[in-house]
Amino acid sequence: MSSFAFSVLFIVFLAISLSVRFWLGSRQIRHVIQHRSAVPPEFAEKIHLSAHQKAADYTVAKTKFGLFGLLINAVVLIGFTLLGGLQWLSGTLYGWTGSGMLYQMSLVVAFVLISGVIDLPIAYYKQFVLEARYGFNKMTHKLFFADLLKSTLLGAAIGLPLIWVILLLMEKSGDIWWFYAWLVWSGFQLLMLILFPTVIAPLFNKFTPLTDDSLRARIEGLMQRVGFASKGLFVMDGSKRSAHGNAYFSGFGASKRIVFFDTLLARLAPHEIEAVLAHELGHFKLKHIVKRIVVIFAVSLVFLALLGYLKEQLWFFTGLGVIPLLLSDLSNNNAMALILFMLALPIFTFMLSPLSSITSRKHEFEADAFAAKYTNADDLVAALVKLYEDNASTLTPDPLHSAFYDSHPPASVRINKLLATKLEPVTFHG
Repeated sequence: MSSFAFSVLFIVFLAISLSVRFWLGSRQIRHVIQHRSAVPPEFAEKIHLSAHQKAADYTVAKTKFGLFGLLINAVVLIGFTLLGGLQWLSGTLYGWTGSGMLYQMSLVVAFVLISGVIDLPIAYYKQFVLEARYGFNKMTHKLFFADLLKSTLLGAAIGLPLIWVILLLMEKSGDIWWFYAWLVWSGFQLLMLILFPTVIAPLFNKFTPLTDDSLRARIEGLMQRVGFASKGLFVMDGSKRSAHGNAYFSGFGASKRIVFFDTLLARLAPHEIEAVLAHELGHFKLKHIVKRIVVIFAVSLVFLALLGYLKEQLWFFTGLGVIPLLLSDLSNNNAMALILFMLALPIFTFMLSPLSSITSRKHEFEADAFAAKYTNADDLVAALVKLYEDNASTLTPDPLHSAFYDSHPPASVRINKLLATKLEPVTFHG
């Protein structure tokens, strides 16, 4: 392939991606506005019109802001690639550091820092304007920048050694470096699953043991019925950042733990909390988590093998606006290959997004059915309705937009299917 042909292909796929995203976004906005004036009949007795309209307005505002973000990201992407931003950055750093690992690590760090600075105003606006407008932001400016500092330092402490190892493997491991890199990457992902609940998450939130004895007894009874062993039940102070509520299962192996947002415990009744937890446990017992990990590992292996091919192709660099360093040691281009691959991959894989959504929705239906088997389906329905209302999740998404993007089924489809499980036998396939 010539560099010109790859440039054209890149632009075509970028145009298709943007066009489809804006088309889907405009469909979502129109559909939500059209259904804003009335609560869907199946929710009419459960959700007030004012809450339904708040969810509609919040959804429209988020969608519009998302489309604006798409334009910004597209401009930044073109600036980094075809307009020569990365080429200029590479030349500047090479002049300061010379060739070698210092140049490559400097290139990665500079790219990440510049990207972070560009993203900062968008994140700030989302938190302190968009979320605050609808009553969800509980974060102070001090906490926002403290989180930013912690994330930056943590990313450097974890990410820089990982990048250094990957670059070293690219340089020293021959043609199958990508396989060794995949082993390192997979091991790193598993390590993060173990460390996140006990080491990383506590850096940002306070986790305290669940002290409600009656709720604890109810939950422990559920875990005994399901056959799940946990290292503890914890409450997270999510309310210091957001009014959104949730519960989640985290960890791997001996580090498994169940976490409830304090906002969730304040809103739901004990039997509803039990039903929500049964849904989360369903993901574990039905091996959804393991299946997702396997898929991620398989996909990452394919992508690393693809990178192994592309980093040897001159047209891959020049087609994206970069003239590689033509030195005796071509490994100096490895960091640039990583960055270009990371920038280009989402453009060429965007149209595959619905495949992930389809699988995720299937898992959600199965987890709902699992919860209905071990708890009362009506309790889960009641909990979901409250969560939809509290999180201002629209009850009337555009079907096509939802099918393309949403990992969870629309509210009406999900609840109707959940209620139907009370009328039919349930079987599970692990």
